[in-house]
This record gives sequence, structure tokens and C-alpha cells, in this order.
Amino acid sequence: LIRWNDPRTGLVPPGRFIPILEDTGLIAEVGRWSLGQAIDDFLRWRADGLGAVRLAVNVSPRQLRNPGFVAEIKAVLGDIPNACQGLELEITESLIMEDVRNSITTLRAIRDLGVTIAIDDFGTGFSSLSYLARLPVDTLKIDRSFVIEMTGSPQGLALVSTIINLAHSLKLKVVAEGVETDEQSRLLRLLGCEEMQGFLFSEGIPSALFESRYLARLAVA
Repeated sequence: LIRWNDPRTGLVPPGRFIPILEDTGLIAEVGRWSLGQAIDDFLRWRADGLGAVRLAVNVSPRQLRNPGFVAEIKAVLGDIPNACQGLELEITESLIMEDVRNSITTLRAIRDLGVTIAIDDFGTGFSSLSYLARLPVDTLKIDRSFVIEMTGSPQGLALVSTIINLAHSLKLKVVAEGVETDEQSRLLRLLGCEEMQGFLFSEGIPSALFESRYLARLAVA
């Protein structure tokens, strides 16, 4: 949920500036900063006695293709015990499928560090089922386009149900993206979807507001 706060125009959505970061190569630097910030926030919450949650960080194509990416993650985690519990990496299905063999090797090395991995926008990258069973991942995130279609047609509902059942058969957690209505939430719960995200629950908010609104309730006495 990264945003750019332009002093002249205000908050700039990621869809406008992330592609520029990708094209210029600056996404690698921003990616390293994001990883470090996620770990710093997680450790600070724990130190403050809050019920710290795992933070998901998106991985760019440049990062995944970088031979030193695993070493960068290891450096961010450092030697701090349990720091890995605060980090999950989200990698799009289409990016993984660009080079499946290399992706499997890299993802295994990342998981060996204790970091969990989610396949983002699942259903849009046309994964081979044989490869999906081999991928060292923990979570499938159902793309929001399927969530929207779910309430519009029986076929859309059947597709979401199939994805959830497939994930469960592979012992994977499922997260539905882009949930915006009570009806979507109700259907997903009936289908056994464990987690959801979207504007039905909250818009993107600054970390300080997130801490006071959600983590304070989980404070350890």
C-alpha cells in the first residue's frame, strides 16, 4: 500500500508511479526500503507489547530476477530472533510463471529463511497445476476480478469455489482480494475462505492509525 505524498498534488496512487520506478530501476531501492520498513515496524510493535502481525510486501520483477535478492532479505532480517515471523512476500502468479524453474529455486531459498510466500493475483497467470503443486508457497490470493464476478454469475461463483478448494487440497491458505460488499464477504465465508482484504474492512491507512485502530486491541498485559 505504498503511496507517494507529493508536496504539490498530495497522495499519488501506486499505479501512477510504480511503473516509472520499474522502468528506471529505482524499484530495487524502494523494494529494499519496503522490506526494511516492514521488519522495523514488526519489531517495534513487538517491543511496544502490541500483538504484532505479519506484514506482506510486494516483490517486483527486478527484485525476483536479481541473483542477490535472497541475500538482501537475509541482510534485512539480520540476526534478530523471530524477525522472519514479521514478513510475507507477495509475488504475482504471472511473474512466477515467467521462469518457473528459477522461481522455485529462489522461493525455496526464501522460505528457508522462515519468510512466508503468497501468490498474488492468482487466477490471472495460467499456472500449470503440476507446477503449482511444486511451488514452495503458503498462500493463494484470489484476484479481485474473480471476487467481483463471483456475485454476477454462477460461473464466477463456481470459479472462486474451485480456487478455494484447490488451495485447501494443497494445504494452502486463501486470501480474497478486493472485497467491497457484504454479499461478497458472506459468500466467501460460506465457501471457506479464511481471510479477505478490501475496502469493506478498511481503506489504506497510515501505520500510526493502523496501530491505534487495530494493534492496540491486541496489546499484551
